[in-house]
Amino acid sequence: MAKLVIQQFICRTDNFGVLVHDPDTGATATIDAPDEAAVSTELARLGWRLTDILITHHHYDHVEGVPGLKAIYDARIVGPTSEADKIGPLDLAVAGGDIFSFAGRDIEVINVPGHTAGHIAFHMPSEQLAFVGDTLFALGCGRILEGTPRQMWASLEALAALPGDTVVYCGHEYTLSNGRFALSVDGDNQALVERMKTVEALRTEDRMTLPTTIAEEIATNPFLRASARTVKEKLGMAGAGDVDVFARLRQMKNDFKG
Repeated sequence: MAKLVIQQFICRTDNFGVLVHDPDTGATATIDAPDEAAVSTELARLGWRLTDILITHHHYDHVEGVPGLKAIYDARIVGPTSEADKIGPLDLAVAGGDIFSFAGRDIEVINVPGHTAGHIAFHMPSEQLAFVGDTLFALGCGRILEGTPRQMWASLEALAALPGDTVVYCGHEYTLSNGRFALSVDGDNQALVERMKTVEALRTEDRMTLPTTIAEEIATNPFLRASARTVKEKLGMAGAGDVDVFARLRQMKNDFKG
């Protein structure tokens, strides 16, 4: 069985387009559909035909291209059961704990509410891949728009529990601004300091900072480090619970002007 080919590109302003292609069968999935024209252009450039549209959540910048791509390719639309009324008709509605097949490989669905109430992530254990939408970002996490800090922290913990070598694809190129915030709350973290040098160099050259890995995020992402003593002390919350520390971090990031 050939290794899957992943093609990542920028859609809209800062959304990532991600195509997953199986050379053996020709099966090709898009992770979300930020823009029909951008996805179709990339498919044509690569000579791939779309067979699947995997939707993580209902926000417009992740589903705008769904109707057009469906009309062109008649691809299977897979998305969260609880957000079907906002996304539109799904060929396969899924929820956390479900497993479905793509190109002969199992995809595990993980419930990750917080950014939206029904947000899901797609984990391909055989390929060591995770597609997490707007729940986890490189050096950051999504805004809590439809959930609670406790839900979002639980969602991040679920993703952090994946094997450390899992390669992670996120929904947006936010790494530079996320990293600047991270340094403001975890600046003594040498792994973070070194990572930011790489991030700054990549962005200076207008290169993408994704994908990342679970291990790299655990080591450097402050939102996965809410339990760390150094982070708690930096916030003056040495005796606080992890959820409370996470909630403070998320509010600080909302207000951050870096």
